[in-house]
Amino acid sequence: MKLEKLVGDRFRERPADCVIDSHALLVRGGYMKYVANGIYSSYMPLRRITRKIEQIIREEMDALDGQEVQLPVALPASLWEESGRYESVGKELLRFTDRNGSPMVLGMTHEEAAVALVREYGQSYLKYPFMIYQIQTKFRDEARPRGGLIRVREFTMKDAYSFHTSQEDLEEYYERCLKAYHRIYERVGIPEVISVASDSGMMGGSLSHEFMYLTPIGEDSIVMCRECGYKANMEAAESIVEAEEEETSEELSLVGTPNIHTIEEVCEFLGTDKKHSCKAVVYQKESDNRCVVLFLRGDLDVNETKLRNFLKDEIRPAEITEGCGLHAGYIGPYNLQGDFEVLYDRSLKGAKNLSCGGNVPEYHYTGLDVERDLGEISYHDFAKASEGGICPCCGKKAITISRGIEVGNIFQLGTKYTKSMNMTYTTKDGKSEYPLMGCYGIGVGRLAATVLEARHDEYGPIWPMAIAPWQIHLCAVRPDNEEVKALADQLYEELQLRGAEVIYDDRKVSAGVMFSDADLLGVPLRIVASPRNLKKGILEAVSRDKSFSAEIPIQGAADEIMKLVAEWKA
Repeated sequence: MKLEKLVGDRFRERPADCVIDSHALLVRGGYMKYVANGIYSSYMPLRRITRKIEQIIREEMDALDGQEVQLPVALPASLWEESGRYESVGKELLRFTDRNGSPMVLGMTHEEAAVALVREYGQSYLKYPFMIYQIQTKFRDEARPRGGLIRVREFTMKDAYSFHTSQEDLEEYYERCLKAYHRIYERVGIPEVISVASDSGMMGGSLSHEFMYLTPIGEDSIVMCRECGYKANMEAAESIVEAEEEETSEELSLVGTPNIHTIEEVCEFLGTDKKHSCKAVVYQKESDNRCVVLFLRGDLDVNETKLRNFLKDEIRPAEITEGCGLHAGYIGPYNLQGDFEVLYDRSLKGAKNLSCGGNVPEYHYTGLDVERDLGEISYHDFAKASEGGICPCCGKKAITISRGIEVGNIFQLGTKYTKSMNMTYTTKDGKSEYPLMGCYGIGVGRLAATVLEARHDEYGPIWPMAIAPWQIHLCAVRPDNEEVKALADQLYEELQLRGAEVIYDDRKVSAGVMFSDADLLGVPLRIVASPRNLKKGILEAVSRDKSFSAEIPIQGAADEIMKLVAEWKA
């Protein structure tokens, strides 16, 4: 490929609307172009990268006895009605009506379509186990797309679905897939990816893991223990904190707190720490609009995923109006009256001498002893894990919080979809059973962007050889020099005959422009032909990451270059 024919412009300046590096470099380097919010068109370099990632994924899925299929992007709503998700999934699912008046959806995930494809096939235990996978376009109507390809609305994803007749078989296959995912990340150039326990969310199921690349720009919070290696997504991480021991309980007193509403204001007014306060967070359930009042220690935050899972309902922040029985900024657990569902986080268990709302405007209580003043109540885990918290595995105060980008997920779905969609098989004993499912996803574009986040410098990408758009970037500096042009042309032809992937720059531009564009394309091996090098009888070889440079004799140069490519691919 000659660079002068490559469609797509490259830019020197960082685009103002690109917050993270991968987004900026993909736009600057002529990899993609904005079409609409969260929707991009890809130029050739990005397509070459994603095709290589897809091929690595295919090889690993095929090694697991996976069979590639293709499921529709546009699906009848009836499939999602069978599973119950047509109504339960929120606005992320794009619903529309076709010209015949039939309700349709754009697939954001394909569990329903996968079950529909194989439920007639899998009617006998003799057919099991098996796995199908696809690499397909999906559409998820994200409310806040961000970071270029990190969070988009239209994307390409590999999703796989396995089917089993026993939990033991599902668990064994799940473990094989987990290992295959780590091989994929290593092969594409980010072996640092870790797997963490996660919440199954709308996917359902009993067990799930997310694969995370740790980086400050990540939008997910990862809870880790520096002592035992425990790892979990914030949504699934258990929160354990110790109640500070108090020898005596103070008297419960109602104190005037005029024009003070927030926990910070209350604690500053009283001269106490947030750990010695009890705060209220109020939600409304989507199903019946009933208010849920959740109390937890004042220094902690609500984990809304845990709350949703406990309530088995969607929630939203409550609209507190006059007459509802609640006074915003002054809500407390003592003497709270009204038709509310009241919940208590376990951070309050055994707590004494807390401040809390007085349930009348302008007043707070001090000296709250939870067990003395509230009587027998139930506690549950509703809080986000916090820095310095207690590890649920080793019991040590060693919890740390990091940020990460999710680059894949796997789920043990159980019978959630096969049961709701009436997929059954006949056992060896003639009984009818629902098969168990596993689900395994990787976003291809997001993975490419994550590799870029991990492998770049201030000048551009540093693509690993396995997924680079080309293996070799051949630069003919001063192509107006006939000898340089003839040498570079001959080398270009020779390398292509040997099967090398070469991008060849013989434009009549300055060396600075040529090398700047080469940096933005991020090809691993750069070969430079120039008048100066020609006088010395050599070609200059430089790695994109600047860790390698060598002078290659012109005689036999193609052989030496191919050796380097082979070594770096290994």
